[in-house]
Amino acid sequence: MKGINKKNKTTKSDEYIEIFGAREHNLKDVDVKIPRNQLVVITGLSGSGKSSLAFDTIYAEGQRRYIETFSSYARQFIGGLERPDVDKINGLSPVISIEQKTVNKNPRSTVGTITEIYDFLRLLYARASIAYSYVTNEKMVRYSDAQIIELISEKYLGKTITLLSPLVKGRKGHYRELFEQVARKGFLRVRVDGSSEKIKHRMQVDRYKTHDIELIIDRLTVENVSAKRLKQSILTALKEGKGQLMLLEDDEKTVRFFSRSLMCPTSGVSYDEPAPNLFSFNSPYGACRKCNGLGEVREVDEKKIIPDPKLSIKKGGLAPLGEYKKNWVFKQIELLGEKYGFNLNTPLEEISKETINVILYGTNEQLEIKSDTLGITQSFNISFEGVSNILKDQFDDGSSQNYQRWASAFMNKVPCTECEGSRLKKEALYFRFDDRNIAEIAAMEISEIHKWLEGVETRISEKQNKIASEVVKEIRGRLQFLLDVGIEYLTLNRSSRTLSGGEAQRIRLATQIGSQLTGVLYILD
Repeated sequence: MKGINKKNKTTKSDEYIEIFGAREHNLKDVDVKIPRNQLVVITGLSGSGKSSLAFDTIYAEGQRRYIETFSSYARQFIGGLERPDVDKINGLSPVISIEQKTVNKNPRSTVGTITEIYDFLRLLYARASIAYSYVTNEKMVRYSDAQIIELISEKYLGKTITLLSPLVKGRKGHYRELFEQVARKGFLRVRVDGSSEKIKHRMQVDRYKTHDIELIIDRLTVENVSAKRLKQSILTALKEGKGQLMLLEDDEKTVRFFSRSLMCPTSGVSYDEPAPNLFSFNSPYGACRKCNGLGEVREVDEKKIIPDPKLSIKKGGLAPLGEYKKNWVFKQIELLGEKYGFNLNTPLEEISKETINVILYGTNEQLEIKSDTLGITQSFNISFEGVSNILKDQFDDGSSQNYQRWASAFMNKVPCTECEGSRLKKEALYFRFDDRNIAEIAAMEISEIHKWLEGVETRISEKQNKIASEVVKEIRGRLQFLLDVGIEYLTLNRSSRTLSGGEAQRIRLATQIGSQLTGVLYILD
């Protein structure tokens, strides 16, 4: 049997999108052929039918055909789409519409999260960064059990040492149950706030003070004991200290730390193994505890509370309280007036700054109030919370949106003092890649990040190169798409709420191009 040679013939549907009889809105039986795999611009006067053709006809028919591929069970949840008023469309590809509108009003959405570049940065820092101590700025170390045993055997040969397991670090409590628990395990001594003590029956410490408590595992001279005893003591110390041990020389007062996890050898501060969510401000594992990953907090503005110092309290000088009413807050301020020498008719500008601070931020001093009930006079001592603190409590409570909205009217958004606007908790900012933390990268312009990554392989270790090569390649590719659409001036930490419609559209376009789908029809507004 002879082979038959078939030539590939391109049909019209391969070269064009053909539209026949488009009558949607103000289109009048329009027939048009649009070339495929090209950038095609539809222009015309306002109201000439540009959007009717692009969105209401081509895009609508593409969506309708896509939804028709779903099962009837799935379509009942999505709802059907009406067929646009058109006779026929040939050669239609899968359609994606990118309109000119702001991407997301969510305060947690940024350029980095929309483009997914920040997700790759989180992966890069979780796998290839180097950890440093936030106390001493030293490089964090991690030892295996064998390395710890070897280090102690060599460095402290001939020296008398005490091995301890840290149990409590900088916390309050009486810890009676803890002492009973370690005593049941057969241990005899603990170190409380730097002082060695024998464990006694019903032993406890001052519950209102901050304590450091370590369990004393063994005291020995390294060269005079068998290797078996040293090894057993070290392993026991690591077990009781949950992977961490402390070593104290008899002649020295400084403590040395050893750990199975990342740890500062000087201060003993340890980190959990880094994971991508440690570098996410949308995760409780990585978000700053003070601002919850928003980078800014609400603070009460004194000028909004007292907009006109010439007014008295009775005439509405304290804006959140308004004019005088017979309620508990005004009663408390009256009592303050008796104590500090003013009344509700005194203009606020005539009241001393110290007294204004008491009105705004409260006092722990007791105020005496008398109550006549059923002919019996009783006295009560109360403390005043302060107008500013009342506003903050109402805002933080969040149980009522009305109260929250009322309180926010007297507040300003300011950068968080703990994370300095980076949104991340302290530990995350001390992981560095090429001497930069992830917040510093996110604050750079896209063009600067692209330039920084150009020669990064020559500035990092061989091990980091092996781990990071594929991730860096993906980040470079996505950055290049953003450069190609002309938004090189944006930073990755730029909030999506501040983007213009054109910027948001170009970001979405770059994200779609980065997905590497082929044969897709993009419709841009």
